[in-house]
Amino acid sequence: MRAERPVSDPARDERFMREALALAREAAAEGEVPVGAVVVRGDEIVGRGRNRRETGKTALAHAELEAIGEACRTLGGWRLWQCELFVTLEPCPMCAGAAINARLPRVVFGASDPKAGSCGSVTDLFALPYNHHPETAGGVLGGECAALLQDFFRALREKRAAKQ
Repeated sequence: MRAERPVSDPARDERFMREALALAREAAAEGEVPVGAVVVRGDEIVGRGRNRRETGKTALAHAELEAIGEACRTLGGWRLWQCELFVTLEPCPMCAGAAINARLPRVVFGASDPKAGSCGSVTDLFALPYNHHPETAGGVLGGECAALLQDFFRALREKRAAKQ
C-alpha cells in the first residue's frame, strides 16, 4: 500500500527550507555557490546536501544530488516515493531529472533560477511525459534564498574587481 502524497503545510515547508538554507550558508563559507538541500520523510530529514562543485572539482556535486544520494543510503533504496526534496534554488535539468528518477512526489524550492531552472523558469521537466511527475512548490522563503545568492555573487564580483 502506497502512502499518500505529501501535503503542503507552509510552516512545515519553511522549517525544512531553513534547514536547506543552513546548508547553503555552509557552502558559501567554503566559497561555493550557496545552494543547500534536504530530503525529508514525514518529519525526519533523511538526506542533506550542499553545493561542492569547486571543492569536489566535479559538475555532479550539486546539493540536490548529495541529498538524494544520502537519502537513498539512509533508507536503503533508490525509490524515495515517501519523501520530499527541499532546495534553496530551483533545480537545474540534472537535478530535476534526479528527482524524477528517485520518484520524489514533491519538490519545494526557494529562489527561482531564470538561467537554468527546470521546474518552470526555463522549462518544466516535471510537465513532460515522463513516467513520474513531482508536484512543485516554489518561492518558499524565496526572498531569503535569493538574497543569499545575490550577496554571494556581489561579494565575488567585488573581490575580483579588487584584484584588478
